[in-house]
Amino acid sequence: MTTLKTRLLGGIAALVVAIIGTVMLILYVQGADKRAMANTETQDVYVVQKDIPAGTSVSKFGDSVAKKAVPKSAIAENSVSNLSELGSKVSAIEFKPGEQLLQTRLVETSALLGPGRIEVPTGLQEVTVKLGIDRVVGGALSAGDTVGVLLSFAGDDKANAPAQTQLTYHKVLVTAVQTSTGDAKTTSQSSGDGALSGKQASGGGDFLVTLARPSADVERIVFAAEYGKVYLTKEPANATEGNTGVVDRTKVYR
Repeated sequence: MTTLKTRLLGGIAALVVAIIGTVMLILYVQGADKRAMANTETQDVYVVQKDIPAGTSVSKFGDSVAKKAVPKSAIAENSVSNLSELGSKVSAIEFKPGEQLLQTRLVETSALLGPGRIEVPTGLQEVTVKLGIDRVVGGALSAGDTVGVLLSFAGDDKANAPAQTQLTYHKVLVTAVQTSTGDAKTTSQSSGDGALSGKQASGGGDFLVTLARPSADVERIVFAAEYGKVYLTKEPANATEGNTGVVDRTKVYR
């Protein structure tokens, strides 16, 4: 019994010594880091702590960044030491933890969106429809224009449903217009900045028009694009809104 107690006490003592030794080692390493930093000239810069997606506003970085002392020899060029100087800029790329926040990787929102695009208003979604030139006012559309959206469906004899058309949405914001190859609009003197040029319009083909709408409207627009037809009117802010309801053959000549 005495031998068992002796062994137990010896084991406990060994465990305590091991724990003390580990703690002392950790303290020594931490102290070594501090001693090394004490002899090194440092500067406080912002270092990324959590993933920051591209397009995130500086105002929303929050605890994803923190100001830390970094040896001057390790500070990257254009590192950030004052967030207030960045204004309303956004991250142009995805930031990863451990890297320094760099001014060269932060841009104005307009630069991130690229030429011929505008920012989608808060709460709306973007949807792109592929339309022929005859359905986009002859190509006379630009990012920033507002349009009327007509949804049209052919008749279905089996479902006893007549052909129908309706000017369903008014003053819908256009956030981008591209050619069918994905090229952004070029600038033409007659059409203004970001409008489809005469060369693009006369070339025919399809255009990719991106619209900003609430989610429920996006569903209806996609359904019409899939199973019917979509037409756009150019509807500026001073245009009169209204329609005659759902138009079928019986209403065309009224």
